[in-house]
Amino acid sequence: MDLRILSYNIHRAIGVDRRFRPERISAILAHYDADVVLLQEVDVGVPRSRELNLATELAERGNYPYYAVGLNVQLRKGMYGNATLSRYPIARERNIDLTLDGRKARGCLFTELELPAGASTLLLPVFNLHLGLSFKERPQQVGRLVRTPEFTSIGEDAPCVVAGDFNDWWTRIAPLFTEALGFACATNHGVGYQNAFLTYPSFSPTTGLDKVFCRGPITVLGGRRCRLRVSKVASDHLPVIVDLQL
Repeated sequence: MDLRILSYNIHRAIGVDRRFRPERISAILAHYDADVVLLQEVDVGVPRSRELNLATELAERGNYPYYAVGLNVQLRKGMYGNATLSRYPIARERNIDLTLDGRKARGCLFTELELPAGASTLLLPVFNLHLGLSFKERPQQVGRLVRTPEFTSIGEDAPCVVAGDFNDWWTRIAPLFTEALGFACATNHGVGYQNAFLTYPSFSPTTGLDKVFCRGPITVLGGRRCRLRVSKVASDHLPVIVDLQL
């Protein structure tokens, strides 16, 4: 079966013009009509975003019947974190804490999606993460992730997707997935990991912070970054879109 995945750090739906406009995010999601949407920096109950649950708001606007939220950062009022929106049922979910001592709270939202596969159901594990800003943090956070029971229980020949905002400014985390863990990078120009789609800053991107990796019986049919005009202002990141075949 074919599956489209979109990963997007939405910056709480506050654009580079400092305006809270969730309708811009919704318009971008509607244009690409992905089966699975992986969002980072999603506010829930925060005054700056009208105290909305942005996961619920965007799921309803995009007609996604299933969604999960993993809140990581506690604010004076409300929290924010990651959200996964899906056209398919979510069989399991867990928010994995990737926070290191003395550092900003970070997390990875694990969901297991029930995909139709002929007469049977295919379970697709999806890890939606947002790594830290410091290079010293990120390898430790990846190490913590791959030691979780959710990750270690997945065979190397089974399908798996890891995506999100890696904050991988100098492309040093990507080889941990492609070389050490046997993943393919779906958000790269050509084979490998050294020529990533540029996604940050959105108005004039110079680095590829937002990535999608896949492993197992998955073929990458194609990938791209968003080039819609509205995406240059809707967030400080551009979304990436990948088409996969399982």
